[in-house]
Amino acid sequence: EGISSAASLKSQAYFNETGELPCHFTNSQNLSLDELVIFWQDQDNLVLYELYRGQEKPHNVNSKYMGRTSFDQATWTLRLHNVQIKDKGSYQCFIHHKGPHGLVPIHQMSSDLSVLANFSQPEINLLTNHTENSVINLTCSSTQGYPEPQRMYMLLNTKNSTTEHDADMKKSQNNITELYNVSIRVSLPIPPETNVSIVCVLQLEPSKTLLFSLPCNIETIKMNRKASEQTKNRAEVHERSDDAQCDVNILKTASDDNSTTDF
Repeated sequence: EGISSAASLKSQAYFNETGELPCHFTNSQNLSLDELVIFWQDQDNLVLYELYRGQEKPHNVNSKYMGRTSFDQATWTLRLHNVQIKDKGSYQCFIHHKGPHGLVPIHQMSSDLSVLANFSQPEINLLTNHTENSVINLTCSSTQGYPEPQRMYMLLNTKNSTTEHDADMKKSQNNITELYNVSIRVSLPIPPETNVSIVCVLQLEPSKTLLFSLPCNIETIKMNRKASEQTKNRAEVHERSDDAQCDVNILKTASDDNSTTDF
């Protein structure tokens, strides 16, 4: 019987979890493992796993895969454990029949493994305890993800509108894990509306999924001049609640636009 070969399959795994490298062998001749030699190689022809006539052959396995694989005989699938970003790439499974005339290749299959790591929920931080000229300065960050995300931006929500505020996304990549940390810094004009919320959004690749931060809520409190003068030097720090990243109170005098900010 000639070699059978299926098209390359795409599989996906999460960082530090288990990936599957299928072989899709139908075994139409009902051959026993005693008659077969089965092994997987990576794109550099390094051996991940070998089963020689039913016996595992660890001495042929490359050290980077040692102790990281398990063979599922029922599905002819190799599981690769503790997947790292550098494990992404193509793999091949080979099955040979050990007959009276030596090894005869009867099946091979390629699979492409992509690796993902979930970014943390974006987190907004206030840069200062004051607003100047009705502008608020914020940063947003998200960590330990892969692949590199597409973009990060702020949404400023008022009762009547939502506006997008883009910024240059700063990114750094860990030399060992290859995971990304990303952040932006934005100066936003504070609208005259009483209640405003700011949300940070991270747009991921390749799924285009959006990750949202908790909101940063800004409340403008109109005051008369006398009360404003009494509170001018007082600042309150609002603890982060479960449903908000930050709460900012802007105290405005009713007669003019001079304002102080409480956190």
